[in-house]
Amino acid sequence: MCVVIQRVNRASVEVEKQIIGEIEKGLLILVGIENADKQEDIDWLCRKICNLRIFDDEAGVMNKSLIEVGGDILAISQFTLHAKTKKGNRPSYIHAAKPDISIPLYEAFLLALEKESGKTPQRGKFGADMQVSLINDGPVTITIDTKIKE
Repeated sequence: MCVVIQRVNRASVEVEKQIIGEIEKGLLILVGIENADKQEDIDWLCRKICNLRIFDDEAGVMNKSLIEVGGDILAISQFTLHAKTKKGNRPSYIHAAKPDISIPLYEAFLLALEKESGKTPQRGKFGADMQVSLINDGPVTITIDTKIKE
């Protein structure tokens, strides 16, 4: 499982010109799920995300977590995070999980985020053509892959 985390002042997601999820200060999380992902990956990742000290403290130093600042979460599934581009110019998505695997894992990810953060995450619509808008704060953008826990 890999994620792109963006610290935002505001973010929203639209499907068919309707806003289906929006947040104020918090994290926009793009979530890529692959066939090998398990509940252990979800649990580790959600703890890591919610406790990352990437929000400014009173001195302007990134020293507070999402939980400490009471930030919101918008989590959007994005299979293209698993694009392989080594050969040719057309990305391969062979490692991205198919819906029968990825939908239950995405739902489990949302539940684990809620449990860890104490807030219900806003969400995109799995498999839909979505338009995502955000105001990146900082900018702060971090990638995490559960297969590389360094």
